Amino acid sequence: MNAAPPNAAFAGERRALGFLAELSRGLALSLDLDQTLRLAVTRIAEFMQAEAASLFLIDPASGLLECRNCAGPVDIAGLKLAVGQGVVGRCVAENATQIVRDARSDARVNARVDAETGFVTRSILCAPLATAQGAIGALEVINRRDGGLFDEADAELLGLIAAPAALAIHNAQLAAGLLEQQRIKRELALARRMQKSLLPRRRRGDFPLLGVNLPAHEISGDFYDYFDRADGRLGFVIGDVSGKGLDAAFLMVRVGSLLRSAGKHAASPARWLAEVNAELCGLLTDGRFVCAAVGMYDRAGGRVGVASAGFPPALLHDGARFEELAATGPPLGILAEADYAEHELELGARALYLFSDGATDVRAAAADRLGSQGLRELIARHAALAPEPRLRALLGELKRLRLVDDTTLLLLQEPAGSAAQTLLDLVFPARAEQMRTVRAALRAALDAEEVAPELRDRLVLAVDEACTNIIRHAYCGGEGETIALHLAREQDMLVFELRDSAPPVDPGKLKPRDLAECRPGGLGLPFIDALMDEWQVSPAADGKGNVLCMRKRLVVGEHE
Repeated sequence: MNAAPPNAAFAGERRALGFLAELSRGLALSLDLDQTLRLAVTRIAEFMQAEAASLFLIDPASGLLECRNCAGPVDIAGLKLAVGQGVVGRCVAENATQIVRDARSDARVNARVDAETGFVTRSILCAPLATAQGAIGALEVINRRDGGLFDEADAELLGLIAAPAALAIHNAQLAAGLLEQQRIKRELALARRMQKSLLPRRRRGDFPLLGVNLPAHEISGDFYDYFDRADGRLGFVIGDVSGKGLDAAFLMVRVGSLLRSAGKHAASPARWLAEVNAELCGLLTDGRFVCAAVGMYDRAGGRVGVASAGFPPALLHDGARFEELAATGPPLGILAEADYAEHELELGARALYLFSDGATDVRAAAADRLGSQGLRELIARHAALAPEPRLRALLGELKRLRLVDDTTLLLLQEPAGSAAQTLLDLVFPARAEQMRTVRAALRAALDAEEVAPELRDRLVLAVDEACTNIIRHAYCGGEGETIALHLAREQDMLVFELRDSAPPVDPGKLKPRDLAECRPGGLGLPFIDALMDEWQVSPAADGKGNVLCMRKRLVVGEHE
């Protein structure tokens, strides 16, 4: 700006400070930043005595600079420039103010805009919208109204004006980003709840089908289902929709409903897949497809039929060796005229495992895939367990590895009974200092069963109290005695058994008092009584010692 008398200069500084204060306050309090910026650009043009002004921001999607607001005779809103292109692009690239005193001879000026609009650019001043992470855009003014050229004083003033604008815009972008993250999080949670609601409810008792779905992220493109058919057979399906994210999740819902509907009346697994494939070929676009395996199980006759559309080979296991059932046709939604065959077999006491490729794609610490052989070894390691604890053990091992894709398992096997699964056997000296080791071992055993941490800690405390009572009262702190701890699982029941060799006690005298009584000591038995579903003390079978048996039922969700 031209030199001014001291009083005029002082007045100019006061005017500038007043404008900055007003601009900063307006931007900070704005509820509609876009509208505020439109007004601000007009005010900035007036304050800088410029013929035109514009505000450019970097578009995160394209990386280009886009004119978001402008004031002056020519509307250039929407104009896009590459970072480094023209005066504005160089301002952002260098994160430094640019002064163009003669637009006609300056190579930085893009003459195309003038040629297209008829506007004549003489002088340009451009200041970056700077943040700690770098420039997010630029503020540009063009042509002083008095015909003069922009100078260093103008550049300093525009830089001061750009600072609160950059802060307000950056904060607004951060706030918008947080709101978008919250919106996406809510949508993902809704999609996950919807997916879980579509999974079949677990049937208790001797039902032969068990399934589990483990998403690699918030939502899954995998699914499984089972249902009763009118002919008495059980229908079952497991699938994997191509793609990731919400699109795959919503497609999974449609495909799952279609497969269930077709499976209710299809004559065979092969016809089931053929019908769904014909429907999906007219429904799926953009190269989408679905891998799936379906089956029908006749419990009375013990026969099962399975057909697979590009799904990983199923595994039939008799406890000693595996038989592989390969896919019998291509994935669904690719070839409208595809034919599907099926495997027919006698199930007997064997177990049939169907699993998505996420089960073999899990990574160990060395980043190696588990692979088909690794999954077989994992299954064989737990083959002696009953179906439900076996599936839970498989799931526990997979969770301890690194999931890279959604993982779904479906197990078909007739239950062989409700034999208890031993989780822990310990014999330890009846001394207080041993209890730390006992608590750690018990906690690890309960963690392996995925008992909720809060319940786990209460169960450990109950066993600790029971052992402390045996040490203090049954053995009276004597040396050389031992306690045996046995923990087993019977379906959804945890069974804790403590054995000692102390003189037999009278069970009738073991009465838990009210926990609300305000007196010290004696809280072990009341705590056990409040926590456990049932408990009892009885003499050992050989008459030497006592047995405390405590049972706690685990409340398992409908889906895992």
